[in-house]
Amino acid sequence: MTQQQPHHTQPAWGQPPQPGPYGPPPPKKGMSTGAIIAIVIGSVFAFLVLLGVIVGGDDSTQAGDSKAPAKSAAAAPAKKTAAPPAEEPAEKAPVKITAKKTAFAPSVLHQGGAYTSVTVTIANSGDKDIDVNPLYFTITDTTGSKHTAELGMDEDQIATVKLSPGEKVTGTVTGKGKWTAAYVTYVDGMFGDGVRGTVS
Repeated sequence: MTQQQPHHTQPAWGQPPQPGPYGPPPPKKGMSTGAIIAIVIGSVFAFLVLLGVIVGGDDSTQAGDSKAPAKSAAAAPAKKTAAPPAEEPAEKAPVKITAKKTAFAPSVLHQGGAYTSVTVTIANSGDKDIDVNPLYFTITDTTGSKHTAELGMDEDQIATVKLSPGEKVTGTVTGKGKWTAAYVTYVDGMFGDGVRGTVS
């Protein structure tokens, strides 16, 4: 008797395939449950770390921004207005001058013309020698005009001398013309600061 081979029919559309003669195909092996859980936990941990870095950076930045002005304001002490330095006393002049009006006394060198003389006393009040010379004096009149000394016109002309500290000398300083003297100015060596004496 002839054994008949089983007849396989094609499954209709929409029906699952029928198992073959050797049984259903073995299921595909996937990842284990433990591996899946480990991946999920690792992803969550990485996300939390990243989120913490971002939030922490923003907080520190904001804190720095908000605290910086306060710290600067607290650290910066209030500026105190410095008191102006006390004025130092004026340096004592090395000479003292007194001057007064006097009549012109023509010398033998006088050839005529009007002249105005002033009697001047100059004292060395410093600690060094000073030189005195008629050319070191000028006379300023009441109109502001300055007159230089005319040499040899007045017989009482002030002498050319060197004064030691404490010494003094008196003589006349004479200018050309007729005017009213206001003050006399002395400059040692014709350079430096002048010392003035008002004509009385």
